[in-house]
Amino acid sequence: MPSIKLLPDQLISQIAAGEVVERPASALKEILENSLDAGSTDIAVALQSGGVKQMRISDNGGGIARDELSLALTRHATSKIASLEDLERVASLGFRGEALASIAAISRTQITSCHPDEKHAWRIASEGSFLTNIEPAALDAGTIVDIQDIYFNTPARRKFLKTENTEFGHCEEAFRRVALSRPDVSFLLQHNGRATMRLGTTHAEKRFEDVLGKDFAAEAFYLDESAAGLRLWGMAAKPTFSRHARDTQYVYVNGRFVRDKLISHAIRQAYQDVLHHDRHPAFVLFLELDPALVDVNVHPSKTEVRFRDGQSVHRFIFHALNKSLAAPVGLASSLTPELAAASSANNSAPVASYPRFQSNIDLRANEASGNFYQNLFGGLQQAVTTELPPSIPNGILGAAQPENQLADDAQEFPLGFAAAQIHGVYILAQNKLGLVVVDMHAAHERIMYEKLKNALDASRVPMQPLLLPVSFHADLLEVATVQEQQSLAENGLEQLGFDIAVLSPTTLAVRSIPVMLKDADAVALARDVLADLRQYGASRAFTERRNELLGTMACHAAVRANRILTIPEMNALLRDMEATERSGQCNHGRPTWFQVTMYELDKMFMRGK
Repeated sequence: MPSIKLLPDQLISQIAAGEVVERPASALKEILENSLDAGSTDIAVALQSGGVKQMRISDNGGGIARDELSLALTRHATSKIASLEDLERVASLGFRGEALASIAAISRTQITSCHPDEKHAWRIASEGSFLTNIEPAALDAGTIVDIQDIYFNTPARRKFLKTENTEFGHCEEAFRRVALSRPDVSFLLQHNGRATMRLGTTHAEKRFEDVLGKDFAAEAFYLDESAAGLRLWGMAAKPTFSRHARDTQYVYVNGRFVRDKLISHAIRQAYQDVLHHDRHPAFVLFLELDPALVDVNVHPSKTEVRFRDGQSVHRFIFHALNKSLAAPVGLASSLTPELAAASSANNSAPVASYPRFQSNIDLRANEASGNFYQNLFGGLQQAVTTELPPSIPNGILGAAQPENQLADDAQEFPLGFAAAQIHGVYILAQNKLGLVVVDMHAAHERIMYEKLKNALDASRVPMQPLLLPVSFHADLLEVATVQEQQSLAENGLEQLGFDIAVLSPTTLAVRSIPVMLKDADAVALARDVLADLRQYGASRAFTERRNELLGTMACHAAVRANRILTIPEMNALLRDMEATERSGQCNHGRPTWFQVTMYELDKMFMRGK
């Protein structure tokens, strides 16, 4: 049995370096955080060969005094904390005093720094764990950290590094994370002598656009919610901007980028009702709270945290994000004041100069539709208070309306008013900004889904007894499911508004269905509900699987394609969309409507050119 021995200092340093410096990107992240902690407002990064050959970071921060340069390259030496009390409420990005020492242990490192209290700059260098003497240097202000030949003294570790492009990709991502968190700081990133990202100081929304692209900015909404000492702000993309991978997900806790399971779960739950399960949301979110309520000393990489009251944090994040995602339709609700102004400035002509639709087509035809939308909601208005709005205003399809009338309509009815129906699938409407195109089945499906959820939450899903019960041939599992539900104290079928009876070992009869679904196919609906209850069980159906089950029910009730609607029916659908949460997406995460502005229409037809 080998005896216990103390490890050499050099080996200890290299072990620590292995925990902190996984690859060049890890070193870059640590140095950038040090620059921000030093109060820098201008940071430049120059990389060679993906950061493996050289990594040079310069800033205009407070600098390091001559007598502290050697300490900066010593393990567990830091200016950030001095006591256990400081550790329990860390406010800086760095605090362990390991980063520079760990980086120096596996590279050739040189630090040049100018402290405001000294006449000139000083330089110190290291090769592995061996430090050189401190000597005078030329630098006006701030600090330059020059790191070369990472892992030169640990060749086995260097073999694990990937190609130059891969390592640069990781460095670029580390740079991007830091840049997103501090729009008040200017950043420059160069690789092999070529500038790849140049970011000036700006406001948060512009920085998000500069780093993540205009597509993200155009499809994201701004949120800022506070409660009980917690604040969540930032931008989250609409479900229509979902991604195949988690490549646009940034979460910061008190300015520190983190990967936290609790936060991720809360965000995923907030999106689950509007996002297809194989897609991922995009967001840049900042959580702010008392540093004493979060432990950042969990992992060497400092990307993991632990909250003192995780449940409260989870609930707050979920409700804050869910509230924004659930907001009824509003044309400018997703824009910050700055972006809304910028969007408005792009219009080629004043909106009010465009008249309402002019049409010689009798859009009030098709009376044979029998007011389908109105009939579909018959009885529902008693169960869930819903008043269908009045018909299309007088003159809406005729002469142009006064500017103040346009403004009033845009404010009260953001989706405008129906003008026509295309192939029984899409509704065309006009609002102040231009044209609105609505997928009527997707929109109606979301409306029915939300009404079903609200009714179920209120424990009042009313039944509609069928004049003649509908019987159908059932398999053994379907019959067993009905019998099992009937034996439970809380009959899941009754809670959902169904009365299904067993007539024989192979026959079931549907006696009642939810009043909201009275026009649906009773047999098909019953089969789908029984399948869900059989697969997931009653309790799970009303917790984890409630939304999927109600979504199936809503899909059966939603108005189908090729159904001809009258103008009043189409307007009734638009008004319900405006009053319904999450109506921008159907239950499967597809968009329910699109806005085409007059500027976009003018551009299509090259007006003004």
